Amino acid sequence: MTTATERKPATMAQALGRALRDAMAADPAVHVLGEDVGTLGGVFRVTSGLAEEFGDDRCTDTPLAEAGILGTAVGMAMYGLRPVVEMQFDAFAYPSFEQLVSHVSRMRNRTRGAVPLPITVRVPYGGGIGGVEHHSDSSEAYYMATPGLHVVAPATVADAYGLLRAAIASDDPVVFLEPKRLYWSKADWDAERPDEVPPIGRAVVHPGTGPGGGRSATLISYGPSVPVCLEAAEAARAEGWRLEVVDLRSLVPFDDDTVCASVRRTGRAVVVHEAAGFGGPGGEIAARVTERCFHHLEAPVLRVAGFDIPYPPPMLERHHLPGVDRVLDAVARLQWESEWTEGSTV
Repeated sequence: MTTATERKPATMAQALGRALRDAMAADPAVHVLGEDVGTLGGVFRVTSGLAEEFGDDRCTDTPLAEAGILGTAVGMAMYGLRPVVEMQFDAFAYPSFEQLVSHVSRMRNRTRGAVPLPITVRVPYGGGIGGVEHHSDSSEAYYMATPGLHVVAPATVADAYGLLRAAIASDDPVVFLEPKRLYWSKADWDAERPDEVPPIGRAVVHPGTGPGGGRSATLISYGPSVPVCLEAAEAARAEGWRLEVVDLRSLVPFDDDTVCASVRRTGRAVVVHEAAGFGGPGGEIAARVTERCFHHLEAPVLRVAGFDIPYPPPMLERHHLPGVDRVLDAVARLQWESEWTEGSTV
């Protein structure tokens, strides 16, 4: 049995790389392709060493043509392979969107299940690294709005490994959103005996913020905003608030049961994400929570999101991205809303 002393610090990038290596070793049908994934090992070095170990026919450098990369993956998947595509940056993936919408998301339904497309599209996404425009987008709403895709966003080292293994094993296409600012986050993790692979579509209430302590509000988040919510939950204790943090892990399928169980316990909810608020994932999440938990809510579901602007220059991104202060301000508004409602005679 693995003990605490046997677990060593690992970064999320290392866990993702190990997931790719283990998947390729376990199944010769798994191929990795993308810009600079071979010789360079990827911009973020996630694929480092794969070409040396498995050969450049299974870890393949491609031209700078995202539509062609994903179109090639479609053909590979139709002939029985399990391609894992890396889009170098979030906004670089847009040229491939037509392939994703017209073919990747529809093929299984179009063929009545006869031709699944087990493609995993890895997308380094989000801000927080001082990147310029086209290097810091939060594009998850586009993928969520495309029926036929699974959309996954890990927030921890262990989930990065487990969810990527689950995505590669899935017969449905998966858009795997990797938070760039968490690539270098560390956690104790045993690479030789990885944690259990979590199923896609299962959210989790983070330890220390669960039913025993969270009674003031539920913070609902995913990917890069989860650590922000955990920090906010810790800071909220000074105000006497007990917050539960629900890490969605998967945006599609969506775990209504776990999310709504938490909201019914607390009576209040805040959705936190980097994407813009208008038309963003928070609107859909708030609607689902309101429909299922209306009679348990003591205040409206609030959203803390990026501003409704194109991604700003690096010097301004700290103002654009949701931080602890903005999350706590929303929690304070929830308390005021519920107190006003209880005391109102209107």
